[in-house]
Amino acid sequence: MTYKKPYVIAEIGCNHKGDIKIAKELINMAKIFGNADAVKFQKRNNKELLTEVQYAAPHPNPSNSYGDTYGEHREFLEFTVEQHKELKEYCEELGITYSTSVWETTSAKEIASLNPEFIKIPSACNNNYEMLGWLCDNYKGEIHISTGMTTKDEIESIINFFEKRKRNKDLVVYNCTSGYPVPFKDVCLLDILKLKEKYEHRVKSIGFSGHHLGIAIDVAAYTLGAHIIERHYTLDRTWKGTDHAASLEPMGLRKLCRDLKATYEALTFKQQDILDIEDVQRKKLKYQK
Repeated sequence: MTYKKPYVIAEIGCNHKGDIKIAKELINMAKIFGNADAVKFQKRNNKELLTEVQYAAPHPNPSNSYGDTYGEHREFLEFTVEQHKELKEYCEELGITYSTSVWETTSAKEIASLNPEFIKIPSACNNNYEMLGWLCDNYKGEIHISTGMTTKDEIESIINFFEKRKRNKDLVVYNCTSGYPVPFKDVCLLDILKLKEKYEHRVKSIGFSGHHLGIAIDVAAYTLGAHIIERHYTLDRTWKGTDHAASLEPMGLRKLCRDLKATYEALTFKQQDILDIEDVQRKKLKYQK
């Protein structure tokens, strides 16, 4: 197996708490301290995504809510297209890739207007074929899709959809389990092998989107062949909000990038029976008959 260089996406999502200054600090730390390759936000049109009943309902966990209703909570955490443009420009200044997950067609159109390198489709809406079709026809960058809470037949339908539109070679498919956080027994890393076996030659890349704790699982995912690793990321795991507890803090992100780089360098075959570094030890320590 030939391993591609690991590519780490620090998913900020809504962990900025609706504050663009915090969003920029998250970008800054991901780049200069964490050494990530990309950051990713989220964009939702909540009036399109939620029913009136869902919009007006209280947040299921009021202690994490930024509004009196779930709709108000979601609106508080939304950035405008102009703010996303500002964040993308800030990423470009720092030399880190900007991206965003889009949850419905309106948001897809808005973010596509910024022409990011890639757009992410969350597991929750990977069957929104209206949105996927619009992106296939109008957006020229990579399209990344998570496969949490998605059946094997549904995954096949998604790949077929992109193949029919001749966009499958711009598609990155992520192994994912939808939960926050996900117990290790439910991560199901070996599904990466199934994705590679079935789709490696039909799509651009295989990735892994993790919602577990720690960083050991990500190294294993990379070793199994998912060279794009996405992890939720925050400045403080104790902050108010539902995603912080399953996120990495800056030091965790830094260690993840360090360990993935080390693993990439280590995944080689010996080019000769006795390496140069071994030769000195062989002469010194090897048993001589």
